[in-house]
Amino acid sequence: MGFCKKLSKGQPWPAVWFSAALIEPLATDQEAELAKVAQRCLMAALDHSRAQRIALVDEKGALTDAPVLELPPQALRFFADMLGMMAQRRPVMLVPQNHELTTQDAAGMLNVSRPFVIKEIEAGRLRCRKVGRHRRIEFEELRRYQAAQREQSEKALQELANLSQDLGLGC
Repeated sequence: MGFCKKLSKGQPWPAVWFSAALIEPLATDQEAELAKVAQRCLMAALDHSRAQRIALVDEKGALTDAPVLELPPQALRFFADMLGMMAQRRPVMLVPQNHELTTQDAAGMLNVSRPFVIKEIEAGRLRCRKVGRHRRIEFEELRRYQAAQREQSEKALQELANLSQDLGLGC
C-alpha cells in the first residue's frame, strides 16, 4: 500500500511519492564509477553473447558460491539502464503498470494547477476514469499527454521561428 507525501509550495516533482518508489542518486564518486563499470560489463555480456544467464565471478575470476540467477535478456537490459542512470547520478522513479494518479498528483507532475488538469479532462485532452466522485488518470495517459503537449509546443516554436525568419527579424 502506497502513501502520498504532501508537497510544500515550490517543491519540484518528483518529490511526490505514490505507490511508486523513488531511487535516490548515488552519493559518492566511487559508487557512480562502480555503477558505470557494472553497466558496461552487463551491456558487453548482452551484446556479445546469446547466453540465457550470466554467472558472477569474484575478483580473481573464480565462480562465486552464490546461486546462478537466470534472467530474461529484457530484465538484464533493464538493470543495465538502471546502472547507467545511477552512474550519471540521476534519480529514478519506478512506477507500477496501470498506476493511477489523482488530479492533484497529475497537477504536481505537470507543474500546473489542479483546476487546469480538470479543464484539460473536461476538454477531452486528458483521459481519466471516475471512481465514485473522484477522477483517476493512468500514468501512461499522463505521459501521452505530456508528449503531445511537448510536440505541440515544439511545433508552435518552429512556426514562430519560421515567421520571424520570413519577416527578417532573426539574427
